[in-house]
Amino acid sequence: MQVVTSMQNDRAGRFNPIGFIDDDPGKKNLRLRGVPVLGNRDRLLTVAQRSGVEMLVVAAPSISSSDLRDLSARALAADIAIRIVPPVTELIDGHVSADDVRPLTEADLLGRHQIDTDIDAIADYVNGRRVLVTGAGGSIGSELCRQLHRFGPEALIMVDRDESALHSVQMAIEGRALLDSELLVVADIRDRGRMREVFDKHRPNVVFHTAALKHLPLLEMYPAEAVKTNVYGTLNVLEAAAGTGVDRFVNISTDKAADPTSVLGYTKRIAEQLTSWFAAREDGAFLSVRFGNVLGSRGSVLGAFERQIADGGPVTVTHPEVTRYFMTVTEAVQLVIQAGAVGLDGEALVLDMGDPVKIVDVAKRLVAQSDRPTEIVFTGLRPGEKMHEVLLGQSEVDDRHAHPLISHCRVPAQSPLGLEALAIDDADDLKVAMKSLCRVAVDSGAALKI
Repeated sequence: MQVVTSMQNDRAGRFNPIGFIDDDPGKKNLRLRGVPVLGNRDRLLTVAQRSGVEMLVVAAPSISSSDLRDLSARALAADIAIRIVPPVTELIDGHVSADDVRPLTEADLLGRHQIDTDIDAIADYVNGRRVLVTGAGGSIGSELCRQLHRFGPEALIMVDRDESALHSVQMAIEGRALLDSELLVVADIRDRGRMREVFDKHRPNVVFHTAALKHLPLLEMYPAEAVKTNVYGTLNVLEAAAGTGVDRFVNISTDKAADPTSVLGYTKRIAEQLTSWFAAREDGAFLSVRFGNVLGSRGSVLGAFERQIADGGPVTVTHPEVTRYFMTVTEAVQLVIQAGAVGLDGEALVLDMGDPVKIVDVAKRLVAQSDRPTEIVFTGLRPGEKMHEVLLGQSEVDDRHAHPLISHCRVPAQSPLGLEALAIDDADDLKVAMKSLCRVAVDSGAALKI
């Protein structure tokens, strides 16, 4: 109603609303401000052809990405433009005008998930507490810091080995970046002594561990580096957290850890198992949160496609049938914070990311939106890559007792003593050892000196 009213009052006469499309059969044949409801989405093509429609405006701020993809395909078939009202989070006081209507983005088409956040539960464990984030300058870490800052922690300790990344996150949060706060901590999680030092000084109550190496093809070439950061680095952070008595430890994981087939997946699964081992022995809650591809993160597929198109192509896709899950960085972090409130010891909490999407369809849409023809080339799956990712392993049960978008599953514990199996120089042997640790979590029951 707001959009149509704004269009009718537009002095420049840029818009002429001729009808509504609505899937609710109860609204059929209604008129609102003289504009008729012409039927459901199945009538779109017919209406467009009969009425000379030039544009479809999707005025449903909370519409899902799957519905948007369907409407986008229908608009393309009808040869009409499609525009959208921004999501609720982008609207001021919930009011919208014709000037707010904008073109669709890939984030709209892939990452719109309606998230019902329990603000009280989050505030209870963040507000007035000392919160530490590793990898604070990364895509997930920086957005996590921005959102956590709004909940009023007593202190937000931001840890990263990249000083330029810390400069950027301070600028984003405070509007200035003098790098003059002790809450900005330059440190590498690979350095066990440094981690102890950081935790002893800042004594955090809550820890979000996001620091990791994440690029699958590179880690396949350099598995030992993946182990140093994703396994031993995580162990260093876990030890330091346990040694200072944290109340809640949230390890950020990935869908690659579910039935892993790659070095990235193996190392992140072992990190989940180490987190579960500490959960069984420490007073605080130690848990993991697992999700898939994040739109807007560094190295994401969208950025790569856009650069390839800008350079004239070709756009490279591994396989015509390969699918992936997507979520915007803002949505992913909202659910990470929510998961931290509802997760229990030793669990992996898995974020619902909607339906998986064909990567080639993403590439085709981006090419279609560009002003030049661009070839799409299939390069083949790389070592360790899956055709279709899964969010839960075959033996894991989808239990959603606390939040409709968060699944809970138990993770078998892995004793740090079992990591001795990874003391191997040969890359192929190291991959075999990692796979073995993921398949059978060894819990010797031996105590770890803290």
